[in-house]
Amino acid sequence: MWGERSEMQIKPFQIERYFARYEFEVPYLLSASDCESLSMQALLEGADPEALALWRGLSLGYTDPQGHSLLRQEVARLYQNVSADEVQVLAPEEGIFIAMHALLEPGDHVIVTFPGYQSLYEIARALGCHVTRWTLQPKGDRWELDLDELERSILLETKLLVVNFPHNPTGYLPTPATWARIVELARERELYLFSDEMYAGLEYEPAQRLPPVCDLYERGISLSGLSKTLSCPGLRIGWLATQDRVLRDRFATLRDYTTICSSAPSEILALIALRAREAIVARNLAIIRCNLEVAQRFFDANADGFEWRKPQAGSVAFPRLTTGVRVEAFCQDLLERGVMALPGTVFEFPGDYFRLGLGRENLPQALERVSGL
Repeated sequence: MWGERSEMQIKPFQIERYFARYEFEVPYLLSASDCESLSMQALLEGADPEALALWRGLSLGYTDPQGHSLLRQEVARLYQNVSADEVQVLAPEEGIFIAMHALLEPGDHVIVTFPGYQSLYEIARALGCHVTRWTLQPKGDRWELDLDELERSILLETKLLVVNFPHNPTGYLPTPATWARIVELARERELYLFSDEMYAGLEYEPAQRLPPVCDLYERGISLSGLSKTLSCPGLRIGWLATQDRVLRDRFATLRDYTTICSSAPSEILALIALRAREAIVARNLAIIRCNLEVAQRFFDANADGFEWRKPQAGSVAFPRLTTGVRVEAFCQDLLERGVMALPGTVFEFPGDYFRLGLGRENLPQALERVSGL
């Protein structure tokens, strides 16, 4: 009715607000989730002749709302059972927002891996859904998920299961058998399965790599993009991929009310990055492997103050502070040393954990400033 106001009651995005406050005020980001960003020069040096010609002749007009056809073709090459027509290009965060609005109605039940990126569960809550957190638990030297807990959590009104593998912030990666069972449960219960695959490609061994959900399941939706694995967060390019045509139509309808289409320069630069994907991923994995060794030495030397679980994949880990100092105070002290660390409390996760980013070249220098704190 005219004059009445109805709005989605959404909480502040704690992770993003924390980064907005401190990210550009300190020289060292201990908790960055992305890998070392590429320079424009480095990216263009890796361009093939066709993409370079597109870049030089680029018109700064509107673009195809679904995404440049060549870009969607390149994305589709990442999958086995998804074509270019089954890809919607958009900003990664926009993809979460649009997908949740396309899938959910008030009263629906959603299960989501936790801790995690806040929009993966907060948008559902703000839409009036009941959200159950499927919480990762520390087990010995690794993090684990309980499949029995997942099965017990599924209700008659459950519509959506949300997962994120490789996982942010713990670095957890399920075994192929566990992943297959998750997909099987979704299929048995006729759930939609939204899979945040932003860190896919950063598995430490190729044999660890999980097949994307959009290839495995007709109700699966894969979210991916260039921000993490391909070192181009500033392009703001990602995509949703699904075999479900009805969902794709809903995505397109909602996209008309957000950004309408992507940035023309970003799409061509994204095409260049995807075509150079193998070299970029190899470079980023080399940085991560080096930083894993540095982190292992640091936590071995400071075992009385930290609890360390080596991640199984991806560019982040989730160590725990055990000194008796609260993690918020620890992170504030680090800010005075020019280092930004993300406390686990911004994930609404207790226990004095903090996120450690493994994808930046200056991690060794950042950890030197942590020593002796």
